[in-house]
Amino acid sequence: MRFLYLDAKTDTLVKRFSETRRRHPFSSDERTLTEAIDHERALLAETRELGFAFDTSDLSAAALRGWIKDFIAVDPSRLTLLFESFGFKHGVPLDADLVFDVRCLPNPHYEPAARAARRPRRAGGHVSSRRCPKSSACTRDIYHFVASWLPDYARDNRNYLTVAIGCTGGRHRSVYLVERLAKDVRARAIRC
Repeated sequence: MRFLYLDAKTDTLVKRFSETRRRHPFSSDERTLTEAIDHERALLAETRELGFAFDTSDLSAAALRGWIKDFIAVDPSRLTLLFESFGFKHGVPLDADLVFDVRCLPNPHYEPAARAARRPRRAGGHVSSRRCPKSSACTRDIYHFVASWLPDYARDNRNYLTVAIGCTGGRHRSVYLVERLAKDVRARAIRC
């Protein structure tokens, strides 16, 4: 086990706390932020000597994440890819990194058999490549976009990439495409 002690110049820490608008755990009405930082350093003085101490003052957050991953030997290709279905009438998910709109595909809501199916999975069959050849092209295009850009997202030190697929209600077309894309990614084992 290796121990890493991260520190920064006091003015850098004050700026970081200001930018993130987070309160230092030791700050109070009686203790300023600078005094809280000094108090924390005093409490951790012995801990600093246990391992490798590193000054992060001149590093950006992205550079620091990369450096720490290298230090602890985290595999940068371990990016989690998440496909999410949503309905535009409910709004775009806030956590989405990539958003694809599939409302251009025929809407099964207007097909009586699909509408009666009630369950998205069964209704999604009406969007399948057998009934809607454009759905295969749409799935293929989204897959190739994600697969070709995934290594760049991994190099950007991301841990997650959320791909949101949206249709009007989020119950048929988007559900079908999300399931197809997830199946294709598992089958082809995309690597970053």
